[in-house]
Amino acid sequence: MASDNHFPDVEKDHANSGVVNGHQKYDLHHDTHDEEAGLSRIRTAGSLTITPELFEKIYLSPKNQVSNNLRSTLANPTPLALVGFLMALSPLSNVLLGWRGAGGLGAAEVGAYYFFGGLLMLLGSVFEFILGNTFPFVVFGSFGAFWLTWGATLTPYFNAATAYQPDDPAAALVNPTFLASFGYLFLYMAIMCTIFLIVSLRTNVIFVLLFVLVIPVFGLLTGYVWNAALGIVNEKLMEAAGGIAFVACLLGWYLLFVQLLASVDFPLNLPVGDLSRVIKGGSERAKRA
Repeated sequence: MASDNHFPDVEKDHANSGVVNGHQKYDLHHDTHDEEAGLSRIRTAGSLTITPELFEKIYLSPKNQVSNNLRSTLANPTPLALVGFLMALSPLSNVLLGWRGAGGLGAAEVGAYYFFGGLLMLLGSVFEFILGNTFPFVVFGSFGAFWLTWGATLTPYFNAATAYQPDDPAAALVNPTFLASFGYLFLYMAIMCTIFLIVSLRTNVIFVLLFVLVIPVFGLLTGYVWNAALGIVNEKLMEAAGGIAFVACLLGWYLLFVQLLASVDFPLNLPVGDLSRVIKGGSERAKRA
């Protein structure tokens, strides 16, 4: 985002000197002062005050110490990764629900899985890595890889399903051996998201609820494909997965809206339920001991 002297940017510090408007500038990235005092109030260029809650809202991660100043010069990549996640999962949830006759495990949206889910989430992950935000980096990279895997599985070129039934590619996606094997991907995605859920308890309520919802989505999809491998087609499992995924998407769209409002310093402060100060960090506990 281009620098604008009239509209302070909550994610950047374009000033080069150590003084802003006659006052000593607070250095967000090289703070060596007391953690409690430093977290009580964070200042950026343009005299815009950012609370710890806003910092966590923007980056989906509690404040951490980094040795670079890139958060002052690079844009926040988190909304981009959220767009990728939502534009892949939202249509898939509708397909799983079977709205307007949709079906086929979402094969019609394979392009969205590649370019929204895969590309945008991996881009977001890389830039979170550059900024030093470990948790969003891992989460976005993991889901980006999942969407690429899902898209590749539905792409005949990769021979994921047809390898099990080369004589009838059209029926390959319902081959019992393929389904029994593919179910493990959903299973371990659920396990991975359980770990993410525990870690997210230091971020915000919306992010926590997203993991609370996607875990049963993967669990239900595991049950669906494993039942289908046994010849039991339980559409209720797929519809339940789609319904829960749709609710997760609603929360995701809200979180994206909140982040974009914050990115332009919009005068509307929507809550996300900050948890970064509810569960104290290990280093903070050690300091008080």
